[in-house]
Amino acid sequence: MNSTIKLYEEDVYRRDFCATVLACEPFGDAFRVALDATAFFPEGGGQPADKGALGEARVTDVKEKDGIIWHTVTVPLRKGACVQGDIDFTRRLDHMQQHSGEHIVSGIVHAQYGYNNVGFHIGDDTVTVDFSGVLTADDIENVEKSSNWIIWKNVSVNVTYPSPTELSHLEYRSKKEIDGQVRIVSIGKTDVCACCGTHVSRSSEVGIIKLISAQSYKGGMRVTMVCGMRALADYERKCKNVDAISVQLSAKPDETAAAVKRLADENIALHAQLAAAENKIFEKTADEFAGKSRAVCFEDNLSPDSQRRMCLALCEKCDGICAVFSKKDDGYQYAIGIKSGDVRDTVKALNAAHNGKGGGKPALCQGSVAKASREDVEKFFEKI
Repeated sequence: MNSTIKLYEEDVYRRDFCATVLACEPFGDAFRVALDATAFFPEGGGQPADKGALGEARVTDVKEKDGIIWHTVTVPLRKGACVQGDIDFTRRLDHMQQHSGEHIVSGIVHAQYGYNNVGFHIGDDTVTVDFSGVLTADDIENVEKSSNWIIWKNVSVNVTYPSPTELSHLEYRSKKEIDGQVRIVSIGKTDVCACCGTHVSRSSEVGIIKLISAQSYKGGMRVTMVCGMRALADYERKCKNVDAISVQLSAKPDETAAAVKRLADENIALHAQLAAAENKIFEKTADEFAGKSRAVCFEDNLSPDSQRRMCLALCEKCDGICAVFSKKDDGYQYAIGIKSGDVRDTVKALNAAHNGKGGGKPALCQGSVAKASREDVEKFFEKI
């Protein structure tokens, strides 16, 4: 079987075509079809495959092997039949925007900071690009502004197939060695890169580039970004969230950050007041166990921090093991401590007896028991 003619390389904007079925065979729960020519882009180079239809069959995946492009379809197609292919062009354009946007960003990072693109993936919602070096917050801001400036300049995006001699004199990016003919994608003077993917014809079609986040990754930096339609959707989603927060806080949208900080400060102050009030109650409760050999208390709606502070208050007055339990689902959260000694063996035994988990230091452990009644817990401590 001859190699498939790649119509998407001739015209990335082509939405439909007719081709002859060269082969059709079962493929798992579906079928896979080879055509003499196709406008469907196969998965490769970090870019997902196109989707669409071949006649009445839905195309769910496309892959290339040994020059043959195989289309995974939902129903079989007759060998020798002429079928019409229809590309899901919204998906295609989205991938073109993301891929061209990534080239712009990678070209700028390489030119300005000397870092290589060592990993690239177009996901369902975002694009991730891995760089070989670390970018600061200021660097990320600069890259984003520089990238969008290239979009606004509306530079041309060209695809060429240099001869071996021409290629030897050409400076271009490539993540791996390529055998045979090299396909070069150039975006003005911003980026020259070996690439098999589909791209817009001018940078303005990318629309906008937004770098959402950047984090350290394998000694370098992983940047998460969105372009074009995805950037618009990201903006709309965040605007809706800001508007909702604005209503909840009775603050203007551009003042929500300050309003949230005020709310956080108030929350910290209230927590401090609550902790002070709780500590007084815990001290009074601890007085009831002064000089006793054990203290086991059950209190509802205590946070882990409140349990810890109550347990420490008990330990100051009680001579033996002190435990505070607070109801959680079918079991209890606990804080177990002792003023002088080691409670870890007791905690291990409790966890083993009542499907628990947790631990800590000799003087204080915290955790939970999954299935235990108050009676079960009390009987356990009576045996100690």
